[in-house]
Amino acid sequence: MKKYKIGYTCGVFDLIHVGHLNLFERCKQFCDTLIVGVCDDSYVTDVKHTSPVISEENRLRMVKALKCVDDAFLVNIEETNDKLLAWEKFHFDVLFSGDDWKGSERYTLTEKQFNEIGVSIEYLPYTQGVSTSGIKKEISKNK
Repeated sequence: MKKYKIGYTCGVFDLIHVGHLNLFERCKQFCDTLIVGVCDDSYVTDVKHTSPVISEENRLRMVKALKCVDDAFLVNIEETNDKLLAWEKFHFDVLFSGDDWKGSERYTLTEKQFNEIGVSIEYLPYTQGVSTSGIKKEISKNK
């Protein structure tokens, strides 16, 4: 039996790569059902100040197709930035996040909110040496 019933993680997941796959597989090791929030295109342009290479519909479709992902949904800026809004929508009992967020002001607040409703946060390490921005730079360099 796994530690959690429903797990949730979210991200842009543009240019799906092995780091994304590693994240999803690690998350799934902890929970029976893994729900993935895929940030919509507005989040990418307004918050990350870049344009996604792959449209939100296609990113969502690719994430949903992975066997370690039980379901995926588009999430907006508010649901991405305020994890309590995401919890109200998906009712997960664990949030998975990159360990680089641990101790940040945003996640300290989220931990406090989640403690009050009995939701856990599991911080997972990133796959070193691979990132969407790094892939984009390599593609640009080789043009």
